[in-house]
Amino acid sequence: FMPEKAAVLADRVLTELVKELNIRPVPVVFASFSGGPKGCTYKVLQLIEGRCKGQLSLGDYQLVRDCVCGQIYDSSPVDFVSDLGTRFLLHPSVLKMPEPPRVLSWMTRGIASGLDTLFIGKFEAQRKEYWETLYSSVHVGPILIFCSEDDELAPCSVVQNFGRRLLELGGDVNLVKWHSSPHDITSITLRNTELQ
Repeated sequence: FMPEKAAVLADRVLTELVKELNIRPVPVVFASFSGGPKGCTYKVLQLIEGRCKGQLSLGDYQLVRDCVCGQIYDSSPVDFVSDLGTRFLLHPSVLKMPEPPRVLSWMTRGIASGLDTLFIGKFEAQRKEYWETLYSSVHVGPILIFCSEDDELAPCSVVQNFGRRLLELGGDVNLVKWHSSPHDITSITLRNTELQ
């Protein structure tokens, strides 16, 4: 998780979005999948709320803010603590193999543990900023959240707690929970009939 890279990516996304909105303002719904909130979405939200400085003008951010009418989270947001990050890196869908080599598992866990020890203060501050930003977006519009009880990478309890907290903050939240659904974008296509 690198906030600086997330900010650069968020600015690029918003630059492209502003080009389209300058031609014709239309309703915008932000959709985030898996690690998307941590990789980009939370910085997009910070930029349009003026909580951090970006490359666009204040008027451009205002244009986006005026057009945003909702959010969608699929298998997210998740809290990228070292254990979950390790599980993600070693997951068969990421490695493209049924089971990671044992030495790779040991190395990944060792590196994650070392990073936790070295940067615990910095990671905790970033984690706090991340969750505060996501919660502060409650006023953006309706929020649709998808999760699955058997998702190994996005624990249903974390996603449900996020939805519950948004409700407590006065959000218009709809949580769709499946018993069994894969952790990837195909969950939407697989469940297309259920969504209609």
